[in-house]
Amino acid sequence: MDPDVLKVAQMAGIFVAALGSLAVIMIIASTVSRVVRRNVPDALAALQPVEDQRLQRLEQAVDAIALEVERISESQRFISKLLADRSQEAAKIGR
Repeated sequence: MDPDVLKVAQMAGIFVAALGSLAVIMIIASTVSRVVRRNVPDALAALQPVEDQRLQRLEQAVDAIALEVERISESQRFISKLLADRSQEAAKIGR
């Protein structure tokens, strides 16, 4: 048999084997993808109440922190006003 024909036959065999392997890999990936997609909504549905509770607690914590920050800023404004009034009183007395 001619060596060139043999090389072409070997190359064709390798090409067909590579395409077959690629097709098998694609079929497996598609099947796994379908199985995962089918099971993910169930897992997400099971986690949903837990996540809702955690999110609600987080919102409550943020609201409490915002309230405390507002109280602190109001206190700072009050103290600043007292100090400003006090310095004005001291300036009047000193004159």
